[in-house]
Amino acid sequence: MHTLKDKVVLVTGGAGGLGAAICRMLVFERACPVVADLCLEKAQTLAAEIECCAVALDVTDESSVRQAVDLTLERYGRIDALINNAGVDVTQPIDLMAVSDFNSVLDVNLRGPFLMSQAVFSSMKERGEGAIVNIVSTAAKRAWADASAYHASKWGLLGLSHALHVEGRRCGIKVTAVIAGGMQTPFLTNRFPDIDLDTLQLPENVANSVRFVLTQPMETVIPELTVIPMKETSWP
Repeated sequence: MHTLKDKVVLVTGGAGGLGAAICRMLVFERACPVVADLCLEKAQTLAAEIECCAVALDVTDESSVRQAVDLTLERYGRIDALINNAGVDVTQPIDLMAVSDFNSVLDVNLRGPFLMSQAVFSSMKERGEGAIVNIVSTAAKRAWADASAYHASKWGLLGLSHALHVEGRRCGIKVTAVIAGGMQTPFLTNRFPDIDLDTLQLPENVANSVRFVLTQPMETVIPELTVIPMKETSWP
C-alpha cells in the first residue's frame, strides 16, 4: 500500500485512546476504518463524527469476533488491514492478583489478537495480500512491578506477532508489531492521575507510526517498530 485511500481497516478497541487516533488518521488518509469496540455506543458516536462504520466486538468471544469480521466482509468485500489495538491491564502485585484478573488480561491482550488474526487470515490469504498490525508495548521488552499479567500478555503478543510474520510472508500478508511507549490516553491517565504527562507521547504520534507501516511498498514489510516518548521512563 503506497496509499491508504479506500483501504478497509478493522480497528479493535477503536472507540477511544489510540484506537480512536488511528481511526481519525485513517479517515484523514481517505481509508475506510471500521471502529470495532466492546462499547458499541461509543463506537457509533465516533463513527458518526468521522463518517465511517462501527461494529460491536468482544475480542475474547469467538462468535463476536467472527460476526464483526463477517459484517465487515459483507459490507466491503474485503479487509485490507487489521489493527489489534484493544488492551487492558490490572495493576496488582502477584500475591494479590486474582487468577480471574490474570486470565482476563491475557484473554484481551493475547488471545484476542490471536482470534482476530485467525479470523481475517483466510480471506487475506485468498487475496494474496493484507496487513496485521499488533499494538504491543515497551512492556514486551522491559519489566516493572505490579504488572505480571500485562507483561506476560505483551511478551506473548510480541512472540505471536513474529510467528504470524513468518507465516504471513509466504502468502502476501504483512504482520508488524508496533511497540508503543506511554501515551496520553485514558489507559494510563485514568489509572495514574498523577502521572507526568511530559513523559508520555500523544496517541496521534503512534497512529502516524501505524500509517507509516501500512504505507510501505508491497515488497517491503516491517516486522517490528518501536515508538517511544523522548522521556520514556520504562526505556533506557
